[in-house]
Amino acid sequence: MHFISTRGNKENITASKAIINGLCSDGGLYVPTEFPNLREKLKEFINLSYKDLCLEILKLFLDDFSEEELITCINKAYDNKFDCKEIAPTKKVKDNFYLELYHGPTCAFKDMALTLMPLLLEMSLKKNNIKEEVVILTATSGDTGKAALEGFKNLEQIKIIVFFPEDGVSDVQKLQMQSQEGNNTYVISINGNFDDAQSAVKKIFNNKEFENHLKDNNYILSSANSINIGRLLPQVVYYFYSYFDLVRNNHINLNEEINFCVPTGNFGNILAAYYAKLMGLPIKKLICASNENNVLYEFFNTGKYNKNRELLLTSSPSMDILISSNLERLLFEISNRDDLKINYLINNLNNNGFYEIDKNMKKNLFSFYSEYANELEVKKNINKVFKEYNYLIDTHTCVAYTAYEKYKKATNDHTLTVIVSTASPYKFSKYVLDSLGENINNLDEFSIIEKLSKFTVTDIPLPIKKLKTAKVIHNINCEKYEIKEEIKKILKV
Repeated sequence: MHFISTRGNKENITASKAIINGLCSDGGLYVPTEFPNLREKLKEFINLSYKDLCLEILKLFLDDFSEEELITCINKAYDNKFDCKEIAPTKKVKDNFYLELYHGPTCAFKDMALTLMPLLLEMSLKKNNIKEEVVILTATSGDTGKAALEGFKNLEQIKIIVFFPEDGVSDVQKLQMQSQEGNNTYVISINGNFDDAQSAVKKIFNNKEFENHLKDNNYILSSANSINIGRLLPQVVYYFYSYFDLVRNNHINLNEEINFCVPTGNFGNILAAYYAKLMGLPIKKLICASNENNVLYEFFNTGKYNKNRELLLTSSPSMDILISSNLERLLFEISNRDDLKINYLINNLNNNGFYEIDKNMKKNLFSFYSEYANELEVKKNINKVFKEYNYLIDTHTCVAYTAYEKYKKATNDHTLTVIVSTASPYKFSKYVLDSLGENINNLDEFSIIEKLSKFTVTDIPLPIKKLKTAKVIHNINCEKYEIKEEIKKILKV
């Protein structure tokens, strides 16, 4: 298995090299040369543990790693850092099913890949005899930052620098990042939104002069965002695992189709589900759930992608995004891997903030359906799900719940659907408690967390409980145009 660029620069490299590079030299994203079809093997996988299933799927893509190397990484990643033995359980709540992806060390779905990807990168460096120090640059809309910091902390030969929007994350997300320990971790807030941070980081990746300057000083750049194929591929695993969970518990028969409803901003999480479908997992529809920043909703319903609008700050900040980086990988597949078309579309996006796909590409979107939820609907439905089903969901999960309710009304499709639950409600306790009708005025973040626990009779996750005594270690703030200078200061170059 090799990896190529969505923009066609003729790179054809191994998995370990793609993981080290993060981004292609032409600015494109790495994609596998093919997707193995597992349809005939599904029966063999039904009873596998999460770790064993992870091995079976990843060894198909990461085939320049030995099985022993992969097992070592997987066992280290999915250990007692997760608070349940299933790692990613699918929970039945009345007539709905929720894939809970927040049982890891930072209480968000990013842990599912970011406990593993740093170990794969560390092994990739040894495998390719890389002597330089790797600098991980990551822009985050909230959850990636903490999960990446936690995954990369104290690893040899790697430094990680995370940029987040000062006013674009929840209080818990901010404290999680700013209190991060580790001798190789750096956190900087920027005055701007997530797209500002992401665009500034991408510019640095595409700055050849700066890249050469770093190389002269024994550094190379890489990424921990889902633009890195080493981050994206582990996310495919939990869609297979959820499907087999449903089969094991007699909710579906093997080979029966199901839907997944995924809240997404940067498009990585739902793209992993699409990759699972390409690999033969029986998925009927992928319901793409957006918040009020509904650029993806418009894309799937009109074929037009338009980022020329104001970014709204919502109660689901991890989805407050107007440039969905991973959509480029979907464009590549629905254009039948036509890199000329991809370059044309991305140039339009970069120059005009807009593009429109052609009729053939639109036809190839048949696997997707899209809906969005406004702030009022999110507030109302968090309350409804708790009052009616005694189940507590966070704001992002509620965006997906709301989208799924709209989907059922619009299509009358009652195929079993798994709602992908991406974060613990305690990461967004202020919004959640307010939605439940409780007074949050004059309460600090930890009083709100404690009140939420008492009111709902649910346990505060240990990683969030520990934050109460955490000290702020990182408090650097900068303008978006100062990011490069901050990197130079940290690396002393």
